[in-house]
Amino acid sequence: MGDMEVTKPDHKSLYQRDEGKGGFRACMFVFVMIALENMGFIANMVSLVLYFLGVMYFDLASSSNTLTNLMGSTFLLTVVGGFISDTYLDRLTTIIIFAVIEITALVMMTVQAHAKSLHPEYCGPGKSSCVEGKVALMLYASLALLALGSGGVRGVLPSLGADQFDQNNPEEAKALATYFNWITLSTVLGAVVGVTGVVWVSVNKAWYKGFMISTIGAFVGFVILACGKPFYYNRKHGESPFIRIAQVIHLAIKNRRLSLPANSKELYEITDKEMISTDEKIAHTDQFRFLDKAAIIPKDLEGVAPWKVCTVTQVEEVKILTRMLPILFSTIIMNTCLAQLQTFSVQQGNAMNLHLGKFEVPAASIPVIPLAFMVILIPLYEYFFVPFARKITGHPSGITQLQRVGVGLVLSAISMTVAGIVEVKRRNQALKDHDHPISLFWLSFQYGIFGIADMFTLVGLLEFFYKEAPAGMKSLSTSFTFLSLSFGYFLSTVFVNLINTITSRVAPSRLGWLHGDDINLNNLNLFYWFLAILSVLNFAMYMYWASWYKYKIDDASTDPKRETKKTSSSEGLLLSKKENSTTESVVVKAQVAESTVEEKVGNIIISEADTSVEHSRDGRENDGQPDKQENDEARANAKEHGIQPSN
Repeated sequence: MGDMEVTKPDHKSLYQRDEGKGGFRACMFVFVMIALENMGFIANMVSLVLYFLGVMYFDLASSSNTLTNLMGSTFLLTVVGGFISDTYLDRLTTIIIFAVIEITALVMMTVQAHAKSLHPEYCGPGKSSCVEGKVALMLYASLALLALGSGGVRGVLPSLGADQFDQNNPEEAKALATYFNWITLSTVLGAVVGVTGVVWVSVNKAWYKGFMISTIGAFVGFVILACGKPFYYNRKHGESPFIRIAQVIHLAIKNRRLSLPANSKELYEITDKEMISTDEKIAHTDQFRFLDKAAIIPKDLEGVAPWKVCTVTQVEEVKILTRMLPILFSTIIMNTCLAQLQTFSVQQGNAMNLHLGKFEVPAASIPVIPLAFMVILIPLYEYFFVPFARKITGHPSGITQLQRVGVGLVLSAISMTVAGIVEVKRRNQALKDHDHPISLFWLSFQYGIFGIADMFTLVGLLEFFYKEAPAGMKSLSTSFTFLSLSFGYFLSTVFVNLINTITSRVAPSRLGWLHGDDINLNNLNLFYWFLAILSVLNFAMYMYWASWYKYKIDDASTDPKRETKKTSSSEGLLLSKKENSTTESVVVKAQVAESTVEEKVGNIIISEADTSVEHSRDGRENDGQPDKQENDEARANAKEHGIQPSN
């Protein structure tokens, strides 16, 4: 065989795309679609609690719980969209399928809001809901389809835009961080129109007109997104992430009684010949060593099979997802607080002075205040804070993603504290002089603080889960952001029911903090402060896990010629200038000439085995490492089965 030329791994070989595709030009279609779809989605999410109260005749707790269950289901189903786009279909096709479902749901909601025959009859006080029969079927079917459709879209959309940037190119890596900020800005711009114009139409004109505007906006947005197809770089989907995870767990349990080799290079890894364009190699790490047993090479192996041995890279993928879980769980309480701003805070506003001069502001439009702050703050953050912080830290995003999330968690605790104080003032005035309530704009304090918190945490989580995810799990991992939202909304429902049950038993009045439909007779302020205390405790837990987390090294900062610095995790969340990179999950790829690969791979195997022998010889002199015979046997076994030890 002739000589083989191995090209050095560069960003072009790692991320191949056609000229003229990708970049911010492609993302413009994504930004427009996000703005138009969220115009209706967020308008509905902040006003549906009033729709449930006034049209469907739910009581206070049931209307709040129905909305939080809807939101929780929506964000939970993002995992479905992420899984499908990572495994079976490309990103755009997956989005279009779920878009059809979402638009169908919005049409059903419009029809029900318009048709009086599909409205329930008022059944009097004392019942949590008056909805039954065909009315209930229409309502809950439309809500279920809305959750599935909008959830599936959200699970894929951030990854479609992020795929347009090459993380291995330093300039595009910076652009990727900017992209996630602009996703948030697009969402906010759409939301501003939604919570002002669309909500005003729904509350003051007709609910069906508001739903109709939402339907048209979503339809136009999806059409615009589809028009961008010629400009999109579409990543190829790979194996099912869940199957790859299951294989690692299965083999780790199966091999639990086997001893790990002293040298991790004796674990199984794919060869360059076996790599395809969507593959990446991830270096071995020492965390969760039990999972390494899935990559032990069996002595009786007669060919590589997925359920008989896993690669080191496959094991490391599971380790990465495992490290992400504590971060995911540490952000749930914040999203439980967010749920209150879309339910109880709207009900607070409905019992306040809604007038701004001669103009009457719908209570559900109060979120426009934090949204207006965010419209101003996001560009300031991107164009002033990030460049300034980048000079100090050397980080492409200015501060690490986990630092950004931490800032948001602190602000969410402050927001709930302020919300409780404002509720005390509102309730005292309402009981003292019911005809002269305080202004709706007192709520701007809690909304404004939480809006800034959301700007930090939401963007930080999206970027964190996308950049840290293995190549074949980008959409699935990004959907973890929305999974946190989902758990937060479901937990809100649990807290409301639990607090009501407990306080109704211990309170002298035998009434729960959140009983009935008269907010002036409740103790909503105590519920807010309960969430504030939980938020403080949650932040302490988050600090621990964020300091413990080991970042996967940024592709953009990876130079094959350069030895990577190790940063001790003890430097903590807020002290390190660069992301904690002890993990050293360096992605290595190489283009190999097909005609001579077998000869070169054979030489690599022999060379690595000889290196292993030298290490063994040194070890006998120093610390009793396995002798030469054992390494020869390992080398022979690897050579016999065509297996390359991990690099």
